[in-house]
This record gives sequence, structure tokens and C-alpha cells, in this order.
Amino acid sequence: MAEKVAQHTHCQICGKTIPVSETLCSDECKQKYRSMIKKRKMLMYIMYALIFVILGMFMIGPLFGN
Repeated sequence: MAEKVAQHTHCQICGKTIPVSETLCSDECKQKYRSMIKKRKMLMYIMYALIFVILGMFMIGPLFGN
């Protein structure tokens, strides 16, 4: 017969079993999570800047054309 497993969730970084009220299992995982979020934000800012530059080129380009 199937055994009952206590309510739990898994750490978002390493996958270890943790209580339902927790999100991350250790300070090391919290630091990795913060680092990941910081990198993700930087990539989003870079993407927005590139989109802005490309749109600007398309909008200004016809002004200097024939």
C-alpha cells in the first residue's frame, strides 16, 4: 500500500525537500537566487535598450535617406 508523505515543497534552486512555508533551503541557495535574479534583471535591461536602439534606427533612418 502507498505510504503517506508529509506536506512539503522543494527548494527552487537545488530541489531539496523543505517545509511548505519555506521557499529556499539555505543561505547558500538564497545567495544563488539573488544572483540569478540580478543577472536576469540586467539581461532584461539590455534587451530593452537594444529594442529602443533598433526602433530608433528604424524611425530616424528614413529621415536621412533619399
